Amino acid sequence: MDLEKQLDATNPLFEHQPFTVTWNIPDVVCKKFNISLDTSPFKGVATPAKNLKHKADSSTENNLETSWFTCLRQIHNLISFFLFLLQVPGQFLSLFYTDRLGLYPHVDLTSRRKFHGGIPQRSNLRASMNKARADINYYIPSKTTRGLAVIDWEEWRPLWDRNWGTKRIYQSLSVAHVLQTNRSLTVQEATEKAKQQFQEAAKSFMSGMLAMGRAMRPNYLWGFYLFPNCYNYGWHEADYTGQCSKEVRRQNDELLWLWEASTALYPSVYLQESLADDPKAALMVRNRVQEALRVSALPGRSATTPVFVYMRPVFADQNRRFLSQVDLVSTIGESAAVGASGAVLWGASADYDDQASCKALSSYLTSTLNPYITNVTAAAQLCSNFLCRGNGRCVRKSYKSNHYLHLNAENFRVVRIQSRYLVVGWPTFADLKTLSRRFTCRCYKGLSCSPRTHRELTKALMFSLKQGLYKKSRTLIKNA
Repeated sequence: MDLEKQLDATNPLFEHQPFTVTWNIPDVVCKKFNISLDTSPFKGVATPAKNLKHKADSSTENNLETSWFTCLRQIHNLISFFLFLLQVPGQFLSLFYTDRLGLYPHVDLTSRRKFHGGIPQRSNLRASMNKARADINYYIPSKTTRGLAVIDWEEWRPLWDRNWGTKRIYQSLSVAHVLQTNRSLTVQEATEKAKQQFQEAAKSFMSGMLAMGRAMRPNYLWGFYLFPNCYNYGWHEADYTGQCSKEVRRQNDELLWLWEASTALYPSVYLQESLADDPKAALMVRNRVQEALRVSALPGRSATTPVFVYMRPVFADQNRRFLSQVDLVSTIGESAAVGASGAVLWGASADYDDQASCKALSSYLTSTLNPYITNVTAAAQLCSNFLCRGNGRCVRKSYKSNHYLHLNAENFRVVRIQSRYLVVGWPTFADLKTLSRRFTCRCYKGLSCSPRTHRELTKALMFSLKQGLYKKSRTLIKNA
């Protein structure tokens, strides 16, 4: 893909921050045990659970060793569990699950119970929109604040052919719905009609929710979790490339209406443990993000839709094992290097549900995750300032390369001072030459950001160095 001919990028959510990382992990259990979680390198912090006061009277606890006290403790634990599922209103990231936005039609696969009609063509769209209006007012009360709004509806997919496996029940129910109204149709005729009805209803349901969100809270970036997807599984195969198939790209093109209705895209790159420290993880991630970047340009706007990549600090199938430094490069590093606007670090309540898991998370943050996030976000900012004149973000010249936005360890150090992470150091001309050789610029909307030449980089470096020394001398004089 020729990066020079791509559309401009939407301006970053935070000024002079081309790549940011958002925290979306519950902390109620960790707070219960007074275990602090350092989230200072994250630009957006959202904790999807209400805080609960866990102040127990130890003398009372010792004296009430009865079945009644045990019962109370069980009720208390049950309440705590459900509080995990609640979202605090007014957060930077609002995550709307199936029961938090409108009347989402779906089927409980265990009980086979149908909720709100079960399938989109049997739902009451008007009633759903009315409830959604109240839900948005509750979860995002401010009309002026900025943030991310993510709708997480995973029970069915809006394209008929993508409802495979357990999701085939939505095809079966749709065909049965058609046959109930016209028994003279053949199964093939009923299936074709059901497909049309299902996809039209799904489109109305999803695009309607996004339209309402944009109208009510235009400062939030609205989109659906897991969209777009690449379905690039098969990393156990020796010749795995990670590339999205032509069929998947064609199907994503069919969802143009969804990309037109979205103001942000939220693909997911959760890692399985089988990909730990494996180069194939980088192949999987870069191609998923690249596909999201491709569809972000499809609506024909003057700027692409921003892409925020969902990831977890632990493995999806082993939530007691944290990603290594290599895994962080394959996820966060890849996302930044190919041109994503940011990453969202998500955590389930089951990931950190006791003292041991909270201690492990706290240690992992300070030892591994936070220094790496600081490194990548600082490198992205440095590259943007020097190479792109501060008017765009740096992206790989070839998205298939293994070049990353990392600070040169010989010239920079990440230090933690008073619960803050700071970058100490200054780039050399060699550092800037390396960046210009490996990366180019994707301009923000309406701005010019043609990559600086080597001569221009020399001037920019000297000017910045003089400015830095001037500021430092003024600070020393002031302190003296």
